[in-house]
Amino acid sequence: MGKPTGFLEFQRQSESYEPVDQRLRHYREFVLHLDDEQAKIQGARCMDCGIPFCNNGCPVNNIIPDWNDLVYRGNWREAITVLHSTNNFPEVTSRICPAPCEAACTLNIPQNPVGIKSIERAIIDKAGENGWVVPQPAARKTGKKVAVVGSGPAGMAAAQQLARAGHEVTVFEKNSRIGGLMRYGIPDFKLDKRLIDWRMAQMEVEGVKFVTNTLVTRAEMPQGVCDDSRKTVTPEQLQKQFDAVLLTGGAEHPRDLPIPGRDLAGVHFALEFLIPQNKEVNSGNMRGKKNPISAAGRHVLVIGGGDTGSDCVGTSNRHGAASVTQIELLPRPPELENGPLTWPYWPLKLRTSSSHDEGVERDWAIATKAFVGENGKLTAVKAVRLAWQDGKMSEVPGSEFEIKADLVFLAMGFVSPVAGVLEAFGVDKDARGNAKADTEGRNAYATNVSKVFAAGDMRRGQSLVVWAIREGRQAARAVDEFLMGSSTLPR
Repeated sequence: MGKPTGFLEFQRQSESYEPVDQRLRHYREFVLHLDDEQAKIQGARCMDCGIPFCNNGCPVNNIIPDWNDLVYRGNWREAITVLHSTNNFPEVTSRICPAPCEAACTLNIPQNPVGIKSIERAIIDKAGENGWVVPQPAARKTGKKVAVVGSGPAGMAAAQQLARAGHEVTVFEKNSRIGGLMRYGIPDFKLDKRLIDWRMAQMEVEGVKFVTNTLVTRAEMPQGVCDDSRKTVTPEQLQKQFDAVLLTGGAEHPRDLPIPGRDLAGVHFALEFLIPQNKEVNSGNMRGKKNPISAAGRHVLVIGGGDTGSDCVGTSNRHGAASVTQIELLPRPPELENGPLTWPYWPLKLRTSSSHDEGVERDWAIATKAFVGENGKLTAVKAVRLAWQDGKMSEVPGSEFEIKADLVFLAMGFVSPVAGVLEAFGVDKDARGNAKADTEGRNAYATNVSKVFAAGDMRRGQSLVVWAIREGRQAARAVDEFLMGSSTLPR
């Protein structure tokens, strides 16, 4: 596990960033990954802890101590083989995963974990630069056909695994490009979309067929859900043409805020701003694809404190917003977690992203009461401060105030998959509106409908990319077992 005394000799070294004034001028990635020597030192810090809690903290169960040791010893090519054995897309997770593995690291008890995420990125970037990421087509074809509905991380991971098992896989996507919210929801300054194209090229050689602009449902998409489809395929057609169907459409239905003034011009779901921006960046401002929502010179309020809200902050600052404010319903978390109490679990603590460092006024324990406007346009937001006690909130008397805002982004998460998709297939839903399917046992990931499976956010609800990859991989094995009676795919 690295150097036996490395954790005593070396300190954690994080990746560095381009200066704020420089990175606000563009939408490119600005994180500078570790060089070989820095990655080796971080690998050396992986101690012989006995039980690698990082492995269990990682949803895909990355074999972290092994590739830490390989990097320390300079065996980069073997390191990427170990990394790929559990994770189809480390180029994505090493950029946007919040790293629950580092929270579970034994060295996180004194809050000085191994830089696992930065080592992962160094491995996959070196592998890409050296041409070590190559297609792995199946040696033999099974003759079985599988339809994957949705091309986010769960769908792409499942499709790659199933193609490598020898099945003929077709991925259906309602939008014009593959990648789901990896493509459209996450800004380019966090995830360069050329990485998705790079992985797609590998998958196409492996036999995966991608069909875009195709909606698999009879239902209309609700407000806030991106839909570029130009044609429709019915569930009955898929069930007739394919031996199995895997639903991986994600949890796309955004949480709304139905308060007075919601219909004022200037109030938008977060993805109504982020998706057109990604399309603009992708098109290079050509062919009339400019983002119809501009934050330039505007007083922006972001409601919601998660990653999507952070992305709105970073994008608004790149537009040249006059001010950016972000509010959260929950109380302000502590600056540092209570390590001995929470380790190895994901801790509650204040999380500050690179976008926050670029300029934002943050506030907590605030409820939004109404949107205020003139002549149909937003001018301010009425809010009230909250008191939290025993997990319950109450309004603080006399604490009402207004926030100046002429542009609001609702970034309060996603409530469920699009109901119409599941209803079109006749799939049972759980209490939260997700596809109902177990993850264990003989019928893992199978829905109540014959031949139809579900995985990722469509099954578990809004979650992390790394959880979607895990479910996609596990569902692929379940589908393979259903088709062939047994499977050699890893779970």
